[in-house]
Amino acid sequence: MLFLRKIAFFLFFFFIPIAVNAAEETCFSLEEETEEKIPLFGFSQDETSLKLSVRRIGLDWSKTQVNNAEEYQESPVSALNATSQDYIRGVFDTILEFTENRFKWDNSLFMEYGRTTLKPYNEPATVDESADKILYSSDVSYACWDFSGLKFGPTFRAAYETQFVDRDESPRQNIIRSSTGISLFDHELIKSLYITGVHEYDFTYGHQQNSKFGAEFGWRLEYLVREGVKLSSDGYYREYFSYSRYVSTDLERDFSVLGRLDTNLWGSFTMGPYIQYRLAKARGAEHYGSNLILGISFNFITDFLF
Repeated sequence: MLFLRKIAFFLFFFFIPIAVNAAEETCFSLEEETEEKIPLFGFSQDETSLKLSVRRIGLDWSKTQVNNAEEYQESPVSALNATSQDYIRGVFDTILEFTENRFKWDNSLFMEYGRTTLKPYNEPATVDESADKILYSSDVSYACWDFSGLKFGPTFRAAYETQFVDRDESPRQNIIRSSTGISLFDHELIKSLYITGVHEYDFTYGHQQNSKFGAEFGWRLEYLVREGVKLSSDGYYREYFSYSRYVSTDLERDFSVLGRLDTNLWGSFTMGPYIQYRLAKARGAEHYGSNLILGISFNFITDFLF
């Protein structure tokens, strides 16, 4: 069964170029039906760019209030089993964006790690780690239509999510995630807005590998309030429909949102408040677990064009 899942994951990557080519043929078939030989819906030709965006290299300070943590102590999701805390966290978030006409390929890497002062619900305060995440993702999008700079078309995603270290209560999280759907992207305000079907292969517990199917809605928005001040938000909501086996810590629903206000201090350095919230329901838990973070972040943000 494990071998078959590996083959299925390989085939997903193999068929991405085929699917993109099919989308291209569909778009150009629409273009051929128009009487005038003009780019479809305002597209210009021979546009190629390669950009490395450092979305954020930052340091956060925050205070966290966690609810129902006692029900999520064995969960691999750190945000749900953490305790009320004050902590400092380092964040590295970067993306390499390749664009050629209608085709866009993004490769992003997000890492975070933090050591915290914990205040458990039934124990004295201790020093521990709570922020621990590594997420690599590769997204392929194809713009069939362009409405005033807002591109729309199919999107194909693959990602690997893990952590730096194992925790005492649970092993290190290991998930391979793939998804297919439609998206809006590359607008001045809407950087990404998508809805996809999702497949996850979860091998966090080596003896309990699990395949999960569901749906995901996600976004990444940016708004320039004024020169030097930018408001941004990103997040997702996942709903799982089926599992290959029962694991009590598997999530049924998962919602995460981050909002941040960046104000330029000098050059590419910014500072501003942020709010981060996560709400999720595990299969073996009676109540939802939540994690609310309010804090101040200090960041380095820039772009490199090639």
